[in-house]
Amino acid sequence: MKKDKLHIHWYPGHIAKAERQLKEKLSLVDVIIEVRDSRIPLSSSYANIEKLLGDKPRLLLLNKADLAESDELRLWVKYIEETTGCKVILTEAKGSKDLNSVVKLAVELAEPKIQALMAKGLLRRPARAMVVGMPNVGKSSVINKLTKSSKTKIGAKAGVTRQQQWVRINPKLELLDTPGIIPTRQDDQEQAVKLAFVSSVSENAYSPEPVAKVLLEMLSESKHKDFIKEYYKTDDLTLESIAQKRNWILRGESPDTERTAIYVLKDFREGRLGKIILDNLPER
Repeated sequence: MKKDKLHIHWYPGHIAKAERQLKEKLSLVDVIIEVRDSRIPLSSSYANIEKLLGDKPRLLLLNKADLAESDELRLWVKYIEETTGCKVILTEAKGSKDLNSVVKLAVELAEPKIQALMAKGLLRRPARAMVVGMPNVGKSSVINKLTKSSKTKIGAKAGVTRQQQWVRINPKLELLDTPGIIPTRQDDQEQAVKLAFVSSVSENAYSPEPVAKVLLEMLSESKHKDFIKEYYKTDDLTLESIAQKRNWILRGESPDTERTAIYVLKDFREGRLGKIILDNLPER
């Protein structure tokens, strides 16, 4: 991707605020459930997450797995487990079949902390977990699925921030019911534009046309290009050509590229262009 094509910008103050809020929540929990987007399993991660999270044990969820190519995604699972040392579970935006595994592993990861507290003479208590991740990777949907079977709000705890609400998932696990937002940075514009593809960057930070243009350029060089050309009924994957094919024409006979860009991004985000992973698996 040519990085000079566009620049996605957001404000450092927002990043600092997000980091501060996340660190405040981290002090309350024993285990972290990190959520990434399966379509960008590397670009939806945070480069300095170990430094940000400290020594908290971490379980990784590749969410929206139903929108990513399954064979390639399995290779990503192996790669991430080998390079991070974290267990990875595939989850879907709508399905909940893997949530029992999420709960079981979260409890297991928190057990050393619980044992350490008991060794100090404290009574056993449930493990405390928090869901973190970039914006719009599906943190809230994971929280909602985990908590839907248990509506038991147990409120503020002694010694912790009063605004934080907890939900008891089962006798062994409690979940902080507000997600932790990992702040996005703008150092890497290739990562930034991929985050924009999946709505992990606010629409206030970019214009749809240049972002959709870069997406089409990437797709036209991918193994999915034939399917996408058939979908749009054109061999020329450009906003202008797609607008012509859809008959989205402005007065003066010029193609409505802004409208086309919005629809191209929506087509990708909703999976109509196929099951796609946009990150390249790094060499080991």
